[in-house]
Amino acid sequence: MNTYKTESKRERALLISSQIKKASSLKNTQESLSELENLASSAGVIPIKKFYQMLNKPVKTYVGSGKLLEIKHHIKKLRINVCIFDDELNPNTQKELENILEVKVIDRTALILDIFSDRAQTHEGKLQVQLAQSEYLM
Repeated sequence: MNTYKTESKRERALLISSQIKKASSLKNTQESLSELENLASSAGVIPIKKFYQMLNKPVKTYVGSGKLLEIKHHIKKLRINVCIFDDELNPNTQKELENILEVKVIDRTALILDIFSDRAQTHEGKLQVQLAQSEYLM
């Protein structure tokens, strides 16, 4: 799995969340997306639009095929260059989403590590972030 750094040119992002019905409420999903929006802004990303989907059971691509088509439409329409997913994605899912959506895909964990990386100032802090990124990739 690749790590990505948000670029200084102020990337334009879609924020995407899915929840399993009965496992979480719509309110929790919306709160989580709002938090993700704040994290994205902290990383210098411009959050353009949020998407969420309630699912009966988990799907391989994090959201259903219809939602992926809707997201892909908005990527082109809104000139999006990164999609940020609200949960940790496994490497296969991330790669599949990148192939389908044709933009960079990152998850919440990668976004948080990116923020830490940008803000680490001491040598020890930078090493700790590198260690966390390495563990994340395993």
